[in-house]
Amino acid sequence: MANNFINDHDFSDLMGFHIRDIIELLLNKGEFFSVLTNIADISFDPPLPAEICDDFKPITLFVIAEYTFESCSIDDENLYFEAGFGHQNIGSFITIPLNSIVQIIIENTPIFINLSLKQKSKKRDNNIDKSTNIFLSNPENKSFF
Repeated sequence: MANNFINDHDFSDLMGFHIRDIIELLLNKGEFFSVLTNIADISFDPPLPAEICDDFKPITLFVIAEYTFESCSIDDENLYFEAGFGHQNIGSFITIPLNSIVQIIIENTPIFINLSLKQKSKKRDNNIDKSTNIFLSNPENKSFF
């Protein structure tokens, strides 16, 4: 039953609305935050060099603070910001689809967890699926649904 619900398109849309609303609130309050996101869905403009991209994990943490926070904006579908990467601080504009955000974190505390399994992903990583299935198979996690 719970698995059907978290796979539901309406539930996925609701998670996306919550993500947008929370990030808008954080931006309006000037609160720095981080997002854990599915790296396969993110676009970089200009593209980053391979030696930087190769270091990204399937689920990658982006810290939205200081200049990155100042450059941050959001619309109904995406989160946008500019950040520097690597030792040379190579700049790129990042676009993250909201439904690809797995967690929103303030300091070290997750304030939002996207439980939707119907995240919009260009290529869904097997590690994410395995992690989700492990989470769902633990009877103690049923209280989250």
